[in-house]
Amino acid sequence: MSVIFLLIGILVVVGLLLVIVYNRFVKNRNMVKDAWSNIDVALKRRYDLIPNLVETVKGYAAHEKTTLERVIQARNAAIAVPSDDINAQIKAENQLQQTLRSIFALGEAYPDLKANTNFLDLQQKLNEIEENLERSRRYYNGTVRENNTYGESLPGVLFAGMFGYQHFDYFEVDETSRENVRVSFD
Repeated sequence: MSVIFLLIGILVVVGLLLVIVYNRFVKNRNMVKDAWSNIDVALKRRYDLIPNLVETVKGYAAHEKTTLERVIQARNAAIAVPSDDINAQIKAENQLQQTLRSIFALGEAYPDLKANTNFLDLQQKLNEIEENLERSRRYYNGTVRENNTYGESLPGVLFAGMFGYQHFDYFEVDETSRENVRVSFD
C-alpha cells in the first residue's frame, strides 16, 4: 500500500512541476509579446510620420532623391514584415533607423531646412517617438532576457521542446547605427 502512495505522490509532484514549468513558459512568452506590442504602437506612429518628413525634406533637398528613396524603401520593408515575426521586425527596424539618421544629417547640411518649422515639428515628434521606443525597448529586452534565460536553464530546458519554447532576439541598435552619418554632395 505504501508503494502505491509513494507512486501517486511522485506522479503528483511531477504533474505539479510540469504545470508550473508550462505556466512559466506561457507567462514569459506573453510578457514578451506584450512588451513587443508597446514597441509596435510606437513603430506604427513612426511609420505614419516618415512620409511627412520625407515630403518636407524633398522641397529643400531635391537632389538628395536617393537618400529619400532609401528611407521610403526601408519604411515599406519594415511595414511589410509580418507582425508576428518579431525577430524579422527587429532587423527591418535597424535598417529603417539607419536610413532615418541620413534625413537628419540632411537637415544639418541645409540651413533653410533646419530652420523650417514643419521640419522642426516633425523632428520633435520623431524624437518623442524614439524616446518612447527606447523605454519600450528596455522593457522588451528585459522580458526577452527572462524568457530566454528560463528556456535555456533548468528546469525549463528539459521541457522547452515539449512546451513550444520560443527564443526571442533582443532589440538592439546595430553597429552601423552607432556610427556618425556622413553626407556628401558629389
